[in-house]
Amino acid sequence: MTVIAIDGTFASGKGTLGKRLASHYKMPYLDTGKLYRAVAYKLMETKNSPENLVEAINAAKEIKPEDLKIPELKSGNVAVNASKVAAHAEVRKELLKFQKDFAKKGGILDGRDIGTVICPDAEVKLFIDAKSEIRAHRRHLELNANQESISFETVLKQLTERDTRDMNRKNAPLKIAATAHIIDTTDMTANDVFENAREIIDSIIF
Repeated sequence: MTVIAIDGTFASGKGTLGKRLASHYKMPYLDTGKLYRAVAYKLMETKNSPENLVEAINAAKEIKPEDLKIPELKSGNVAVNASKVAAHAEVRKELLKFQKDFAKKGGILDGRDIGTVICPDAEVKLFIDAKSEIRAHRRHLELNANQESISFETVLKQLTERDTRDMNRKNAPLKIAATAHIIDTTDMTANDVFENAREIIDSIIF
């Protein structure tokens, strides 16, 4: 079964791309970041800190597919705590099986370590990135659209801190897979990104 792995930095556009590619190729899609957001959300709902390893592991063990549909997973606070939760090696281990089971049937997965850890043998590997200021601007617009009042400066600070955590954590850090095709979305529209990715995928698979 064909697997398309999409890795990249926060708010670079990989989720938008993943969903559009899934629709185009009629393939199942998994936003793996939602797994960590769901864990973070469960911790927040029970007033537990994302640094509480025991509770984080327990929350990860309870994740079900329906948990990924919770609207609150889009919130800024959940996203910040999800990055902290994702730094726990034990939590990543608990969620590993969920992701690998999904990939066994073929599909498109996006995240931070899809091409390097989850699906190292994926037929297509993409790495999506953009300048931090551009990503912060996109995220700021998204949060404002969801009625969250937050300054651009705060969003940029949180994004920079998240990049640092993602790239420097000991377990499954964010890095570019050796065979990944890099797409810099800084000066690209969503259509540009889709067409670029589609051309890459078609050249490999078809």
